Amino acid sequence: MNEKASLKERVVKTVLTIFALSSLLFLFLIFIFILIEGSPLFLKVGLKNIIFGFKWAPTKGSFGIFPMIISSFLVTFGALIIGAPLGLSCAIYLSEYSGKRLKMILKPALELLAGIPSVVYGFLGVIYIVPLVRNYLGGSGFSLISTSIILGIMILPTIISISFDSIMSVPKTYREGSYAMGATKWQTIYKIVVPSARSGILASFILGMGRAIGETMAVIMIAGNALKIPMSLTDPLRTLTGNIALELAYATGDHRLGLFSTGIVLLVIIMALNYIANFGIKRRSQ
Repeated sequence: MNEKASLKERVVKTVLTIFALSSLLFLFLIFIFILIEGSPLFLKVGLKNIIFGFKWAPTKGSFGIFPMIISSFLVTFGALIIGAPLGLSCAIYLSEYSGKRLKMILKPALELLAGIPSVVYGFLGVIYIVPLVRNYLGGSGFSLISTSIILGIMILPTIISISFDSIMSVPKTYREGSYAMGATKWQTIYKIVVPSARSGILASFILGMGRAIGETMAVIMIAGNALKIPMSLTDPLRTLTGNIALELAYATGDHRLGLFSTGIVLLVIIMALNYIANFGIKRRSQ
């Protein structure tokens, strides 16, 4: 009987190990595929000319993606300015102020935001955000600030969920010690709880950045897709993801290689952000 149970245990462990390794294999194959497709253009044109070039005209031999890199970081930074304070505030309220019944309603409702398709966010942005920006700030409305607002809403589930878990992991003795010293509830949250959970909160911000910089459909719909660096909040822009999605369907030759090169740059950026976030989470767990 023990031998049979041991055999089943080994079989289950082997199957689970295969499933775990298969996910890593898929990630590795994707990375290798993009690297094989995009690296020839780096060798042909030059890494500097692609990353720091200002002109994107693949049919004329220009493959500069620097404006799109800057635009991607600007819109991500704008989303973080909007989403980080709101997401952290929601996490603090859920963990420190809301009752159990209200928490059971609010937390799943907020996490449902992650399940809404990005095209729906883009549609709502075109219908509501773009006209507001056009009427009150000027320009066409398809702009940096419109895209930042939509992405700021889209990253809320990530920030709220991870920040909430980080705040809840702070030991109750920290709070009780603060109350014993005469601190108010808000002073305890501001001075004790949030600093104790800062690594997890920072990780939530970084993962939110990764979510924002990798978004495609909503960005295409409301960014304006202009091949230039936005100089104001009302200027249109084009991100790395938007560039790939807009042109891949008809790209051939070096143009197609240029889009894969863009994908390599985007993949490296997202991997770096995820590594930083995982480092922060690991530091918090230690």
